[in-house]
Amino acid sequence: MKTNQLTKGNDRRVMYIEPRDNGSGLGGARIGWVRFSKSGKSVYYRGLRLERIAGGGIRGNYFDVETGSEYWVSGVKAKGDNRHPSEAKVDVTIDEDALEEYHAIRGQIA
Repeated sequence: MKTNQLTKGNDRRVMYIEPRDNGSGLGGARIGWVRFSKSGKSVYYRGLRLERIAGGGIRGNYFDVETGSEYWVSGVKAKGDNRHPSEAKVDVTIDEDALEEYHAIRGQIA
């Protein structure tokens, strides 16, 4: 596994995934386990393959290779301010299997 700011040397990690347009099918932002490609440039989540947008996108930093929908993908923050910097309020769902790790990152007891 290639170590970079996103992977932190791990092949999977709990991340924040926010659709930046309505074509995603996620139904809002999610926090859950993602896997990374060997190069660390692709993110896999719930059947999605998200590729890094070279040079940055219009609304996100990744895009779905099948639909072209843009996503904001980032590490979970201890303070809880995970959403895209330009987003005022968004509903966030935490995957059941990621709850324990999410609370550990936030320094909370599950």
